[in-house]
Amino acid sequence: MSIVRWTSLFFAIAAVFAQTPDTATAHKAAATALLNSNNTGAARLACPATISPEPVANPPGGGPARGAGVAGAGRGGRGGGTPPKEIWYAEGGQVFDNLYMLTTKMNSAWAVKTSAGIILIDTLFGYAAQDEIVDGMKKVGLDPADIKYIVVSHAHGDHDGAVKFLQDTYHPQVILGPKDWELAARQATPYTHDMEASDGQKLTLGDTTITIYITPGHTGGTLSFVVPVTDHGVPHVAMEWGGTALGANTSKEMLRSYISNAARMKDIADGSRADVIIGNHTEYNDALARLEQTKARKPGEPNPWVVGKGEVSKYLTVVGECAKAWLAVGEGRP
Repeated sequence: MSIVRWTSLFFAIAAVFAQTPDTATAHKAAATALLNSNNTGAARLACPATISPEPVANPPGGGPARGAGVAGAGRGGRGGGTPPKEIWYAEGGQVFDNLYMLTTKMNSAWAVKTSAGIILIDTLFGYAAQDEIVDGMKKVGLDPADIKYIVVSHAHGDHDGAVKFLQDTYHPQVILGPKDWELAARQATPYTHDMEASDGQKLTLGDTTITIYITPGHTGGTLSFVVPVTDHGVPHVAMEWGGTALGANTSKEMLRSYISNAARMKDIADGSRADVIIGNHTEYNDALARLEQTKARKPGEPNPWVVGKGEVSKYLTVVGECAKAWLAVGEGRP
């Protein structure tokens, strides 16, 4: 993005929020004013569905409930509780030289290829482990035995459901936020407690260093990421906001943490020159359509995932305003 366009976007965002009253209606309107294909899905899961004096639950997926969205969600690699494959299966693919999207129709995991192995970010529901993670990696030329680290954005079943299967099979090191290790320990068949993330942690594997940030709000130990990527050798930086959905059951304490961390992550992303948005739910930024555009991309065409610094900033502004709307509702400021 040119300096002129970036400056114009900065002042446009500033103008939207300069006079925003501290009410739920105003905060949701501020978020709505910035919506586009890069953030509309995130807003749907983060903002209140309606504004009223009493909190109203979002549509399915709008709160931080474990395993929301698919009945019978399981954790193991194979076995009972698996919904029909046609409901959840989607084809993954390569989106950058060193970044691969491993996805169901609803959730995404990300394989970061390095010179010394693979960092896997999230693992999907357990029932998708074989088809989407193991077989999906092989289809794009990756070997799941090369997974050295699994970094889990948060301990909900749609993101950590396959950790135990992959940990037992390939023996990678597993990294989770300290508070979310407490969640993981309460699972029926917990995976082995391994490494606790630290805020600002630099995870280096071979020629690649990703940065991990602890950003509580969706859960107490939610992790967000900054990941260096290249597109035909041209460097870019991807940002993942690791926990997005909010609901009427989100506490005020967690909402305040979410608001603070979204603002902090926006500053971090800006300082890192992040110009790519990735997520762990496909609807956040229309990721399945974006992946298909990537597969159909012709030589010389831009990468659909490169959206520019301004759009990354806008994404984090939108989810922060949604959290402010929930907090205002809870405090009686509709």
